[in-house]
Amino acid sequence: MTETKAAHAPRGMGATLLAGILGRCPACGEGRLYAGFLTLAPACDKCGLNSGFADSGDGPAVFVILVTGFIIVGGALIVEVLYSPPYGLYALVVGPIAIVLPLLLLRAFKGALIALQFKHKAAEGKLISD
Repeated sequence: MTETKAAHAPRGMGATLLAGILGRCPACGEGRLYAGFLTLAPACDKCGLNSGFADSGDGPAVFVILVTGFIIVGGALIVEVLYSPPYGLYALVVGPIAIVLPLLLLRAFKGALIALQFKHKAAEGKLISD
């Protein structure tokens, strides 16, 4: 299918953002956004939206690093003040969390940024030549 403007009725910001977080097409909310774990599908299998507009870059990774760091460091500080466990226990508990949490968050953050690009019709900046 090819993308047509008539095929994409405007959706609210909340619905568009939720679709991105859940890995769904930001236009229709039904088709799959991803073909793999983080690989975008070339087009929506329901409405035909071409994903060529989507370029999330390093944005999702930056947000995931900030959120994950806040959760892990904040949690470690609270646990240290309240319980003072041995450092080996930190390694056993925090190590897996530091690996799994970013993997869980990255797909949702990437979908959210792509949905925001779609909603706001974001495009690459171009210089006007005289």
